[in-house]
Amino acid sequence: MNIRTFYAHTTTKVIFRLGKIWDSRPCGPGIVLVFPFVDEYQIIDLRLKAYDVPTQELLTLDFVTVAVDAVVYYSARDPIACLSEVYDANYSTRQLAQTTLHNTLSRRTLAQIMADRDGVAAQMKHVLEKTSSIWGIRVERVLIKDIRLPTNLYRAMAAETEAVRAANAKLSFALGEIKASDALRQAANELTSSPAALQLRYMHTLTKISAQNNHTIVLPLPLELVQSFTGTLLCQRNTSSYYDRALQD
Repeated sequence: MNIRTFYAHTTTKVIFRLGKIWDSRPCGPGIVLVFPFVDEYQIIDLRLKAYDVPTQELLTLDFVTVAVDAVVYYSARDPIACLSEVYDANYSTRQLAQTTLHNTLSRRTLAQIMADRDGVAAQMKHVLEKTSSIWGIRVERVLIKDIRLPTNLYRAMAAETEAVRAANAKLSFALGEIKASDALRQAANELTSSPAALQLRYMHTLTKISAQNNHTIVLPLPLELVQSFTGTLLCQRNTSSYYDRALQD
């Protein structure tokens, strides 16, 4: 007597005859012949499975506590290895995923984790496949869903970002002042070398002041103008003194 059983296209069956694997290849899908009292079988689902890794709270390399959520997609590649190499391939793969996620992230700093999620996922997939391939499991993909930080750390990061922005603003202002001082120094050198240009600048400034509605305006006189005026007065005084003495004589 034998039994014919039907299995879906998404599953396969490994037959154990008298406690040994009967064929090196799994049976099915479709009609499978099984002898009662002699054969035992295990059904393996070949479809892709998604394992939502429980939230892992861990300490990064720079001693920051983070909570990480991830998803691992895997499927049975070798049904015989799934039964002969490990007691429960699904459970073992999921436990390995949790441990691998914890170990992978704890060896990186927070900045490295936040900046390279894809790199973390790729490294985790590579480490998982080293062991899961022995169990007949193929890891299709690993995704890092979320990385959560403590509330006080969010505030500290916001304050640090604001401080960096303020420092950059001060640096930009200082660089602007340096450029302006260089331009003023160059202009002063040019004006000093050209008295006519200095007088022209002075007249331009007076024009701007006169355009404003000011009641009292104090005008500083250039030293050159004062010297010229005093020199003229002294010359006139000396001339008048000379004529006075000449008339007296």
